[in-house]
Formats: sequence, C-alpha cells, structure tokens
Amino acid sequence: MPAKNSANPWEDHYTRLARKENYVARSVYKLKEIQDKYGPMQEGHRILDLGCAPGSWLQYATEMAGPSGGVLGLDLKPVDLAFPPHARAVVGDIYDLSDEIRDWLLPGVDGVLSDMAPATTGMGDVDALRSAALCEAALFLAKDVLKPGGYFICKIFQGRGFDSFLADVKRLFEKQRIFKPKSCRKQSREIYVLGMGFYGKPDVN
Repeated sequence: MPAKNSANPWEDHYTRLARKENYVARSVYKLKEIQDKYGPMQEGHRILDLGCAPGSWLQYATEMAGPSGGVLGLDLKPVDLAFPPHARAVVGDIYDLSDEIRDWLLPGVDGVLSDMAPATTGMGDVDALRSAALCEAALFLAKDVLKPGGYFICKIFQGRGFDSFLADVKRLFEKQRIFKPKSCRKQSREIYVLGMGFYGKPDVN
C-alpha cells in the first residue's frame, strides 16, 4: 500500500520549481504565463511593480527589462533581495508616494504591474471590494505615469467591483484581456486583467 503524502499541501510543483530556478515565490509563474501568452514586457522597458513583496515579479521583470531598462518595485513591506543596478525595491505606499518614487516615474514607464492584494476577511464581497479598490488605485497611478502604448497588468479578486474596474480599463486601453494563469491555486478567486495599448493621458483642454 503506498504511503500517504505527508508533504505540506502548499508545497506544489510551482513552489518547488521556484526554489529550483531561484525565484523567491511561486507567484512568478503567473507573470511568466502572462508574458508567454501576450509578451508585453520587452528589453529596455521601464516597469513599475506595485505590491512587489516578496519580490518574484520584480525578479522576473528585471530579467525582461534587462540592463538597458529600469524596474522599480513598491511595497509596504521591504524586499530582502539583491538586484542589479537597473532595478530596486523601495518601501512606500501607493496612496502617498515619496519624492524619490515620483522622481523615478517622471520620464514615464512602459508598463505597470500590480500583484497587490488586500488583507482578507473571509467574506467574499468585502474582500472583492477591497481588491477592486486597490486595482482602481493602481489604475489611477498607471494612467498618470504610462507612456502612450503602454501596458497594465493587475490582479483582482472576482466579485463585486470587478465589472466597474474592467470598464475603466476598457476606457484607457486599446486591448483588454482577462486571464486566469494555470499556476493560480484552484481555490483562488484571483484573476488578472491586462490593458495593452494605453491611449495616453486624457486631454484636459
């Protein structure tokens, strides 16, 4: 009779693969799947990574941008990883950007990534609305810093607030996609919204 599997239930294929490939978390494979399917990130791009801790998306974006690009990660928590000169992580709040972050963003960015997630309560509607609020904050920042033609990749919980957020993305980007990576855990309500081909800042005149 085969022995029962006593391994940690969270220790799945992607967790082991992340360790083998020297990524700090399995979440990197969600971004990799998006990149493999849609290919938004390119060498030389300037990329802003929101909610970057523990750092796996930042690691991958740094690889994609290469030395000719630049990557800035922002999170409320510090990221304890070493990065090459063209990438760095800073502690900060999306709702209150420091002068350091604003200065980096001044030339504009090619892409904004957001893997931010709220502190969950276990109440589906509450968690979905909190997730949508973070996504709206990320989108508000993205439309201010993206270069025309830029892209936006954002995690959101399915539920209340999703349709409104998607409508906002559609108003700002030429193409929109909804994508559920295979590396998402089966029980997860998270999904990813992509906006590609940013129209540019609205003309206020």
